[in-house]
Amino acid sequence: MDDAEAVSVADAPQDRRYEARVGDDLAGTAAYIRTPEVIAFIHTEVGEAYEGRGIGSALARTALDDARTQGLRVLAICPFIAGWLTRHPEYDDLQFVPESSVTD
Repeated sequence: MDDAEAVSVADAPQDRRYEARVGDDLAGTAAYIRTPEVIAFIHTEVGEAYEGRGIGSALARTALDDARTQGLRVLAICPFIAGWLTRHPEYDDLQFVPESSVTD
């Protein structure tokens, strides 16, 4: 991607997803379910024409930065977001662990 093809990511709350655009084209989305305390990412998809160009990472980074700013915990149901979090420990503090999965 060159500067003319810069990706922009924004929340589209009416559609419950983050949208990545290259110019006017929808390049990818990260769908979520949100409560007042938690945002659960359920599916991330990047258009075939945009694969391998950092669109998924841009979606993940923007969505997670927004979650941090809004004081939300993150539940990564989506395998892409879960994998991205594993590779970026600087976001470990955001991860939501349901009480039922915690053992004594």
